[in-house]
Amino acid sequence: MKRSLVPGWVNRRMGFFALLVILVWAKSIFSYFVDFNLGVDSALQYFILFINPIATTVFLLSIALYVKKPVRSYVTMMVIYALLTLLIFSNAVYYREFTDFITVNTMLGVGKVASGLGESALRLFRPYDLLYVIDLPILTFLLWRKKIKVDPKPLRARVALAVTVFAGLFFSMNLSIAEMDRSELLGRTFSRDYMVKYLGLTFFTGYDGYQTYQTDQVRAEASPNDLTEVQSYVKQHYTAPNDSMYGIAKNKNVIYIHLESFQQFLIDYKLKDENGVEHEVTPFLNSLYHSNSTYSFDNFFHQVKAGKTSDAETLLENSLFGLDQGSLFAQLGGKNTFQAVPDILSQTAGYTTAAFHGNAGTFWNRNETYKHLGYQYFFDADYYDVNDQNSFQYGLHDKYFFQQSVNYLQHLQQPFYTKLITVSNHYPYSAFTGDEGGFPQATTDDQTINGYFATANYLDTAISEFFNYLKTSGLYDNSVIVLYGDHYGISNSRNPDLAELLGKSKDTWSDYDNAMLQRVPFMIHVPGQTNGGINHTYSGEVDVAPTLLHLLGVDTTKYVQLGQDLFSSNRNQIVSFRSGEWVTPQYTSYGGTVYDTATGAVITPNATQEAQIKKIQEQVTEQLTMSDKINNGDLLRFDTDSGLKAIDPADYSYKNLLKKAEKIEKEKGAASTSIYSEKGDTKNDIQTKSYKELHPETAAASSSAE
Repeated sequence: MKRSLVPGWVNRRMGFFALLVILVWAKSIFSYFVDFNLGVDSALQYFILFINPIATTVFLLSIALYVKKPVRSYVTMMVIYALLTLLIFSNAVYYREFTDFITVNTMLGVGKVASGLGESALRLFRPYDLLYVIDLPILTFLLWRKKIKVDPKPLRARVALAVTVFAGLFFSMNLSIAEMDRSELLGRTFSRDYMVKYLGLTFFTGYDGYQTYQTDQVRAEASPNDLTEVQSYVKQHYTAPNDSMYGIAKNKNVIYIHLESFQQFLIDYKLKDENGVEHEVTPFLNSLYHSNSTYSFDNFFHQVKAGKTSDAETLLENSLFGLDQGSLFAQLGGKNTFQAVPDILSQTAGYTTAAFHGNAGTFWNRNETYKHLGYQYFFDADYYDVNDQNSFQYGLHDKYFFQQSVNYLQHLQQPFYTKLITVSNHYPYSAFTGDEGGFPQATTDDQTINGYFATANYLDTAISEFFNYLKTSGLYDNSVIVLYGDHYGISNSRNPDLAELLGKSKDTWSDYDNAMLQRVPFMIHVPGQTNGGINHTYSGEVDVAPTLLHLLGVDTTKYVQLGQDLFSSNRNQIVSFRSGEWVTPQYTSYGGTVYDTATGAVITPNATQEAQIKKIQEQVTEQLTMSDKINNGDLLRFDTDSGLKAIDPADYSYKNLLKKAEKIEKEKGAASTSIYSEKGDTKNDIQTKSYKELHPETAAASSSAE
C-alpha cells in the first residue's frame, strides 16, 4: 500500500485548521524578522512577537468551523487563509518603500495611487516572496486531488465555540503581557510599529478599520461649533510677518519647483568615484542655495507620512497636515473644502493658477483634488509627448518635462502661481544610460542608495536649464521661485547603509540620525533681492503657506493656517512630525527616545527638562489634533470669515487647456500679459545638453576604456 505524503492528522478538520494556523503564524514571524523593522530589544518583546499572530488567526479561521457542510467549511477556511496571506504579503512589500503598514484608508485609496505605479512596484519584490504565496496553489491542488481529504465528520458547535473563546482568552493574555511592557498601548496608536509588534498585523488592521469608521463619523457629526475651537487655536498661534519682508514679492509670479525625494544632505555634497575623485552632485542648486537672492533654510523638515508627495502638497499649499492614515489627496481631496494658496491668490490677487506634472492626472487623485485647491489649469501626461525613450514609470524625465512645459507656461496670464512637479529623482533611482549616463554611482551594499546621487545630478541640470529659460524669456525678473524637497529619498531602513557616505558609522547609527535626515531643502529665490542667506530657524512644510503669502503682501489673519511665518521673530520653532514625534532647537523626540538636538546625546531628563519636553509634546499633539479636526470634519466648509467664495469643481475642466489659454490671449489682445503675447513664442529658448555634452571628459574616458 502506497504511503501518503500528507500526515494523517491533516485529513481531520481540526488538523487542517491547525495546519493553516501554523502557516499563518510562520509567515507572520518571517515578515517580522525579514521585512519589518519593529525595534525588538528585550526577551519579553521577542516572546510577545512570537505569540501575537496566534489569537487573531485562530479567531478568524474559527469562523469556518461554524459552517456545518464539510466542503463549504474547507472553502471558507481557504478563503480566510488566502486573505490573511494577502494581508501579510502586501504589507511586506508596502513596508519596503514606506516603512509603514497598510491602513484601511490606504486600501480604499489604492486605485487612485496605483495608476502611476509600474516598474517601481516590481522593484519592491524579492525572490523570497515566493515563500509567502507558494503554499496557496499547493494546498488547493492537494485538496482538489484529494491528497488532503475533506473530513466529512460533523463538527460540534461547542467545539467551534471553544476555539473562538480560546482565541479571545489568548488575546487577553497577549494584551496583558504587552501592557506590562508598554502601558496604554491602545491609546498610543500614533505608532503602528508598536501595534504590530505587540498585538500583530491582523489586529492592527482590524483596529485601524474601527478607527477609520470613527473618523467617518466625526465628519458626519461635525458642526460650525467645531470650527470655533480651531479658529481660536489659529488666532493664539498666529505670528505677525516680519515688516522688512512683508510684500517684497508683491504681484510677482510664483513658480514652485518640486524636488522629488530630495534631502538636505545632497546640498554641497561631493561624491567620490572609485578613483577618489570628487564629483559635486548638485552644482546649480548649491549656487542657488548660497545666492544673496535666495532665502535658504538649513533646518527645514518634511512632515509627510504615507501620502508622501501628496502630503507635501497638502502641507505647503494649505498649512495643514496630511492624514495619519493614507493620503488626504486620495481620501478627502475630491470632497473637502480648502483654503489653499492657489485659490487665495486667484480670488484675492487675480493670479492665474496652474500645475504641471508629466504623469497620469489620476495619480494621488490630483485631477480631482486640484479643482478643490483652486487650480485653473492642470497639465498632466495627456499634454506631454511621453514615450519609452524620455520617461519611466513616474512620467517624463525632468529635462523633457521642463522643455515641454514652457510651451504651456508661456501662454499663462501674469501674475501666475505655478507648480512644476519633477519625477526623475524618484525611487528606484535607476541609473541613466547612453548620453545621460556618466555620473558615478555610490558603492554601498544598497543599489537604491548607489543610484540616488546620479538622479539628483540629472535633476540639478534640468533645473539649471529651466532657470536659463526663465532668464532668456524674461520671466525671471518678475518671478519668485520656490524650491522644496517633498520628503526623504532614502528611507530609515536604508539609512545605516548611507552612514559611511555621511561620515558616520553604521554601528552607531541611531534614531537621532534618522530624525536629522528628515531635513529637506527649502529655498525662496527672489531676483533683485540682495539680503538673502541661510536661515537656521527650525521649521517645516506646514510653515510655507503663511510665509509665501506674507512675501506676496497677502494678509493671512482671515485664513485657517497651522503654520507660522518663517521670517517672524517670535515663531515657536517646534517641528511636528505626522507620527507625533518632533524636533526643536533644544530637543529631538524620535523613535521613543529624547535627544539633545545639538549633540545627538540621549537625554535622561531632570524635572525641569521633563516639564519642558511634556509641554512640547502637548503642543505637537494639539497641532496635529487641530489638523485632523479640520480635515476629518471638513470644517472649512463652515468658515464664512475667510471671504473666499466656495469652489464648485464642476466649474473646472482640465481638457483643451492650451486652447483655453490661447483664447484668453486673443480676447485680451493688447492687454494680454502672457509672455507669449509680450515676446512671441519662447519655447525654443530652453536649451538642453546631455551629461556627456556637459562633461566631455567623461565621454573621452569611456572611449579610451573601450
